[in-house]
Amino acid sequence: MKKIIKGTLLLVVIVVVTILLYVKVALPNVGKIEYLSVKPTASRLERGKYLATHVCVCIDCHSTRNWNEFSGPLVDGTLGKGGEVFDQRFGFPGSFYAKNITPSGIGDWTDGEVLRAIASGVSKNGEALFPIMPHPHFGKMDKGDLESIIVYLRTLKPIKNIVPESEPDFPMSFIINTIPDEPHFSTKPNESDAVAYGGYLFNAASCSECHSKQEKGKPIEGMELAGGFEFPMVTGGIARSANITQDKETGIGKWTEADFVKRFKSYTDSSYVPNKISKGFFNTVMPWTMYGGMKEQDLKAIYAYLKTIKPIHNSVEKFTNP
Repeated sequence: MKKIIKGTLLLVVIVVVTILLYVKVALPNVGKIEYLSVKPTASRLERGKYLATHVCVCIDCHSTRNWNEFSGPLVDGTLGKGGEVFDQRFGFPGSFYAKNITPSGIGDWTDGEVLRAIASGVSKNGEALFPIMPHPHFGKMDKGDLESIIVYLRTLKPIKNIVPESEPDFPMSFIINTIPDEPHFSTKPNESDAVAYGGYLFNAASCSECHSKQEKGKPIEGMELAGGFEFPMVTGGIARSANITQDKETGIGKWTEADFVKRFKSYTDSSYVPNKISKGFFNTVMPWTMYGGMKEQDLKAIYAYLKTIKPIHNSVEKFTNP
């Protein structure tokens, strides 16, 4: 009997070790790298800069932000240099660093390798990227839009900045290899279909990532877009994302289209100057000035899409002073 038990346990160990080795060595597997050479054009550069700066806000996470001012505006001379860390303080299962996406960081990457990283979450060397870099969202975008982003990234000023390697905690150190997936590109909807185009922009902006409370890097089921994601602020205290569902008491159900657009555009007014934030006072990670640069019609489209979101009653305390 003891021999049978020992034999069974040994078999279980062998199976588990085999699975772990497979996950660690054979994955991620998102297919072959596509040979891609994106031809830079003025229209692609303009579209790519718009998306990377004001919609997908790649420049947000991959630059340095001044947290001593409201909404953490970008520090001049840091565009794309990387280095921002997303770790256990935010509920993530490890420490994940934004890469240097200037030509000094990805200058030796092919266009196909950059596309694979953006749309599938696999770096040049085959490393799985944790979806704080929202490749599951980007992989659903129009491929042409992602190619435009690549054109723009190639124009960034090279900045030498060695970024630490990300370190996922166990068991995420194994699970992370199962997350990357082949892209499922879509076709950008016609802008005349406000709800469809708004949904496309909403996905591209990855709004759900910050506006859904998470546990161990996964949204809590049934609480999507109801806010409450916690952000420990450099200046002290904890800020929380807002409920953006259509609940009229705790969400944005009472907001008009004009209210919604004005909320963003007020941060791009020529007279706007970000407030200085003293230690222990409210600040936010919401990059208002970046999203505020979105076209008014695009903001209206996102509003139209949000009107289709079911209301979830969830009162969020936006800031806790330590």
